[in-house]
Amino acid sequence: MKKQDIGTFDPNAEYSVLERGLPHWSQAGSVCFVSWRLHDSLPRSVLAQLDGEIESLLRRNGLTISSWCSNRQSIANKLVDDLVRKMFAIREKFLDQGYGDCVLAQPRCANIVIDSLRYFDEQRYFLTDAIVMPNHVHFLCAFRAETEMLSQCRSWKRFTANAVNKKLGRRGPLWQVDQFDRLVRSDAEFEKFRRYIAENPKRAGLEAGTWMHWSKKL
Repeated sequence: MKKQDIGTFDPNAEYSVLERGLPHWSQAGSVCFVSWRLHDSLPRSVLAQLDGEIESLLRRNGLTISSWCSNRQSIANKLVDDLVRKMFAIREKFLDQGYGDCVLAQPRCANIVIDSLRYFDEQRYFLTDAIVMPNHVHFLCAFRAETEMLSQCRSWKRFTANAVNKKLGRRGPLWQVDQFDRLVRSDAEFEKFRRYIAENPKRAGLEAGTWMHWSKKL
């Protein structure tokens, strides 16, 4: 894939939505903002706090967790977009506090993730930006076909989990199974996500050497 092959979400073109714990929208050639977190990044007690804040957010909008999960398609698109953005902000607030072992703060582990994301860049997909934080990852990427986003993410996670565990001499899960992803809606939103990725370490108050940023000049 080349720069001319990518763009932002076109609601008039073909796209797909897969409903899991979170909705996963995909469209061939459209840039997607993707977030992964480490398996231990949000301990049970922290998840309870996070869930509580999300439940409060939904109640303020006349919703419950159950109605949000089962009737999301019937909720106005503008409200869904607004709530998803706010849920993401709540989640990021907790992730940036650095819970868990934070193995990605080690350059030898962060390099594995960055190198894996870049390995088939401009062949199977088009990567524009990536940040490896101590316990989570964000990146912007466009895929050739609707079906390739989730399958490529599974492949990346499987490879990096094996490689990081081998590097650390350990076993067990590395990544949380699900992920947050959002098709970028406009050029302005694309630039907003690029800034968000680049500024994430500063917002989290991280020390130099505990994160890794990569960005492509477009």
